[in-house]
Amino acid sequence: MSRPSPTSLGKAAEEATAEYLRKGSYEILELNWRRRTCEIDVIAKKDEIIYFVEVKYRTAASQGSGLDYITPKKLKQMRFAANFWVAENNWPGDYRLMAAEVASDNLKPKLSKLVEV
Repeated sequence: MSRPSPTSLGKAAEEATAEYLRKGSYEILELNWRRRTCEIDVIAKKDEIIYFVEVKYRTAASQGSGLDYITPKKLKQMRFAANFWVAENNWPGDYRLMAAEVASDNLKPKLSKLVEV
């Protein structure tokens, strides 16, 4: 049996994150929102707040925490993408950035941490 591709694992991690958010009463607005200059993994809404979620997937603990990859440069990219979406959608309300750490559970992605950044 062949191992899943990194792309399919990433998509599965984003789906696992979206499912977790749905169970927490978030409305999923978009998965894999992309524009030429930026992208957002998951866009969700709860209590009139938009959440822009960066999903970090690791197949092994030896790769470290996915949240370690939310660097100052990544935060800048996340803010840029969020501001782009807000402008494009004329969103007048509050919005926040979040990061999801997804780990492998027998090659099945499982959300292990979700934090505001």
